[in-house]
Amino acid sequence: MSRLSELFEQKNKRVLNVYCTAGYPHLNSTMEVMESLQKNGADIIELGMPYSDPLADGEVIQNSSLIALNNGMTIDALFEQLEKMRPSIHIPVVLMGYMNPILQYGLEDFCKKAKSVGVDGLILPDLPLFEFEQVYGATIKSNDLDFIFLVTPETPETRLRKLDSLSSGFLYAVSSSATTGTDKDFTKVAMYLERLKSMQLKNPFLVGFGIKDKASFDAVNVFANGAIIGSAYIQALSKEKDVETTTKTFLEGVLSN
Repeated sequence: MSRLSELFEQKNKRVLNVYCTAGYPHLNSTMEVMESLQKNGADIIELGMPYSDPLADGEVIQNSSLIALNNGMTIDALFEQLEKMRPSIHIPVVLMGYMNPILQYGLEDFCKKAKSVGVDGLILPDLPLFEFEQVYGATIKSNDLDFIFLVTPETPETRLRKLDSLSSGFLYAVSSSATTGTDKDFTKVAMYLERLKSMQLKNPFLVGFGIKDKASFDAVNVFANGAIIGSAYIQALSKEKDVETTTKTFLEGVLSN
């Protein structure tokens, strides 16, 4: 059983997935940030692979990607850092990124390497459904990597069920058709999340885009299995020098009773 499947068997409510950018704020920050997230209550780490044209990401994550790229972060450098991951990181780790750098690296080599260092799954927003089914999905699956598709409030039910059937680990429910880091009024997405909850999907679903604090985390957890926080955490990291203190304070704020 995969780490993600195990997690959702043990905990199917208030699951917290936190996004961080590999190589941010400094090239060698990756493991320190991951260890701090695990220590302070994150259930899943979504590790962003910096890319110069991240189409689904808002300004905060775009900036963190540019800084990480300028720091010297590459896929090779990332895998080198993750070689030592599994002795200390026990929670699921999902890589989030875009197809262009992965295809340049070589998809099969990328998947083999990801498996060997202990990565659990992939989120690739610009991999089309057809290409996943016909070209790339078999390689991803053969390397025991879960693949997480994104759905939006505009996704028709037929397509949504298809994406759910092809996803494993969880389904990423985008709170609205916008980029990450934008403010949301969650009363406006309640009907969408209620619909997802009523569909009896194969996968648990986590809500992302605009989740930033306890209030927004609590709001989506009425409907979903959990939530994904990205921009708000990256913003917190950008303001403080001490990763551990920043992460502890930030996650305590989100998870407090």
